[in-house]
Amino acid sequence: MKKAFIINGHQYYPFSEGKLNAALVEKATGILEHKGYEVKITTMNDEYNTDEEIEKHLWADLVFLQTPVNWMGVTWSFKKYMDEVYTAGMFGKLCNGDGRSSKTPKENYGSGGCLSDTAYMMSLTFNAPMEAFNNDDEYLFAGKSVDDLLFPQHMNFKFFGMQPLPTFSCHDVRKNPEIEKDMKRFEAHLHKYLKQVI
Repeated sequence: MKKAFIINGHQYYPFSEGKLNAALVEKATGILEHKGYEVKITTMNDEYNTDEEIEKHLWADLVFLQTPVNWMGVTWSFKKYMDEVYTAGMFGKLCNGDGRSSKTPKENYGSGGCLSDTAYMMSLTFNAPMEAFNNDDEYLFAGKSVDDLLFPQHMNFKFFGMQPLPTFSCHDVRKNPEIEKDMKRFEAHLHKYLKQVI
């Protein structure tokens, strides 16, 4: 049986209660279980144990991050999670240091990951419209993609050797939401790309 670890990175705000991210986690859980996965979930608003979170990463064939994008990155609660869990896993669990050796101290930085058989997928929710990305004429992102914006998060997963699956994103979720369409796209995305999980 394949194993999936879902991280709900939502951070509660009075204007953003987390209903969409929770619904996407619920939908992902249902699809994964239907495909024969065992699923474990950690939610940032709940308490967690650092050692148990490391073990969930080691256990999983797929790490699935569901999170809103706040101020051009992941939420502060998920950043705190990474600071605690990923730092604790640095030496022999999630990676063997940063990949460098005393023989080549200037080479191979970030290549020490232990999770090379683990895939990851990010599912993101944005206030920004989809049209703000991949368009040189748009002011803020100036032609950059969603994955360009989330490059640091991709590097965090790559640091542990994880293999990327294509990112999913919902856009304009506060001003012009299209939740029904987003859910259909999300379901199709998962059915298409989960086939790539080892």
